[in-house]
Amino acid sequence: MIKRIKGSLFAKVFILTVAVLLCVSFLVYGVLAWYMPQTYSNNLNAALDEQTSDFIYELEHIRMQDSGGLFDQFLQNTTISMVELYTADGVLVETPSNQNSFNDGITGEALGGASYESAPIISNSYYFSFADDNSQYILTVYGEASQIAELRQSFVSVLPILFCVILLVSLATAWVYSRIITNPVLKISRISKEMSDMRLEWQLEERRSDELGVLENSLNTLSRKLSATLEELQSANLQLQKDIEHQKALERAQQDFFSSASHELKTPITIIKGQLEGMLLGIGAYKDHEKYLARSLEVAATLETMVQEILTISRLETNVDFKMEHFDCAPTIHGYLREIDDLVATKELQIHLAIQSPAFINGNKLLIEKVFSNLISNAVKYSPHGASVDIILQNTNGRFLFSVENTGTHIPEDDIPKLFDAFYRMEQSRSRRTGGSGLGLYMVQRILQQHNSYCEACNTENGVKFFFTI
Repeated sequence: MIKRIKGSLFAKVFILTVAVLLCVSFLVYGVLAWYMPQTYSNNLNAALDEQTSDFIYELEHIRMQDSGGLFDQFLQNTTISMVELYTADGVLVETPSNQNSFNDGITGEALGGASYESAPIISNSYYFSFADDNSQYILTVYGEASQIAELRQSFVSVLPILFCVILLVSLATAWVYSRIITNPVLKISRISKEMSDMRLEWQLEERRSDELGVLENSLNTLSRKLSATLEELQSANLQLQKDIEHQKALERAQQDFFSSASHELKTPITIIKGQLEGMLLGIGAYKDHEKYLARSLEVAATLETMVQEILTISRLETNVDFKMEHFDCAPTIHGYLREIDDLVATKELQIHLAIQSPAFINGNKLLIEKVFSNLISNAVKYSPHGASVDIILQNTNGRFLFSVENTGTHIPEDDIPKLFDAFYRMEQSRSRRTGGSGLGLYMVQRILQQHNSYCEACNTENGVKFFFTI
């Protein structure tokens, strides 16, 4: 697969980069080829205007019959091709000259042997009056601009050489750029394949700050957490293997549990792999890296939670001695309800509390908190919009009875005995959407068993009820 990515992604980046470089280079060339002759023409026109303005100033202070010398001197300027003199009505007038010459049009001789085709002409017209005559005349001055044609010809003649240079530079630059861009993608693709095989002995160098840098950081974080968690899980498994030797009756159940756990762990990893490959290959909606990076991180968080739950259950199965303490569980329930207040408000649920306070019990505080949070969160998550959730904690004969009932839904009677089995999901699609791992109720039952209690579930007239005493 990596070879396929390299072949397609590298080729696409290389071709696109070459095309962009060529387009930019020839765009710059085109702008220069147009702008430089245009600028030079404007400069020539400005110089012609300045010379002619001085000439007009002298003509306005001399009589027409005495201006021949000025015209002869003005025409000797190499930048002046010829002049034409018109009356205000547009009638051509003979140009005064001490040499008895008359410019009757723009000819090849007037341009010094150049023709219109080879020597561009710039011209300006000016209104003035001679000193002895109030009549207004129009003086049209033609200036030679052959340099502009030479400049344009230079741009045309250098084009073949320039094209070869631009092409070679573009190919070399595109090759280097494509390798720089595609190498990180190929590395991440290789890492994703190793992740799918559960090989976590790698570390990406986090040198980038773009989306690929975020992905590298996420993969490193996921690798560290998975590696640490899996190491803990392996340690727990070793201890579990020792206990299995003394508890032959639990051997098959424990084997089934870890077989299911392995199967469940592969699902989120496969999802992450698919999303990463989709982003690396740029397939369809996976081009939106920010969206699917966030989704990959969510799946990684779900995977981490599942591994932690498996680890907790593993410790429960090995009968590890947990720290017991005397504490009030009522604040624990109120605190968790505050944590999920947004979800309750979003679903517009009605929470009805009947909690006796204080409610001191003996047990492991962290594990009992998991029992309350799992049962309450299940009731909130699976309640329909606008339903009611009744939470009761009351003293009964020296023990506290806890129950949570959510209205508007029922569980098939055949499914109730299976609710506390490991990895059991009554509705696979709904549990996937809400992030359920199928371990919540199983963990609740195992914790309560450690505290000499047992959780039960039943359908009521209005909904579903979970309850236990402790």
